[in-house]
Amino acid sequence: MGNEITIREATQTDCDNVFRMSKSMATSFEVEKPAFGNSFMEILNNSASICLIAENGNTPIGYLLGFDHPAFYANGRVSWMEEIYVSDDFRRKGIGGMLTNEFEKWCTERKSKLIGLATRRASDFYKSLDYEESATFFRKLL
Repeated sequence: MGNEITIREATQTDCDNVFRMSKSMATSFEVEKPAFGNSFMEILNNSASICLIAENGNTPIGYLLGFDHPAFYANGRVSWMEEIYVSDDFRRKGIGGMLTNEFEKWCTERKSKLIGLATRRASDFYKSLDYEESATFFRKLL
């Protein structure tokens, strides 16, 4: 890989890079810059959300977006991994696992009882990180 891979929390200066990566990942929606910019700033300013950046040297190559909130059924907080992306050239090199591990640390610090996520394309990846299938995911577009 060349440079050392690091994981850090996103800052305002990451907006364009995360926009580029999220556009590349999205399949259900067209990611629009003005809406993305508003969401990005809201996420950075929300203590119940985190956006992590994976960097190769100083170049962003991936991100993870996650949230947590209280839930009755769990007797406390639960977390949700909303989005995870790693650039094509850096896949299958442990970077997704590094992002997930850092998110799990954040969740543990916040005393979350579990992490949930939905995926169509990456079940083998999550199983390799000791996640287990638990429920069927439904959605309704508004």
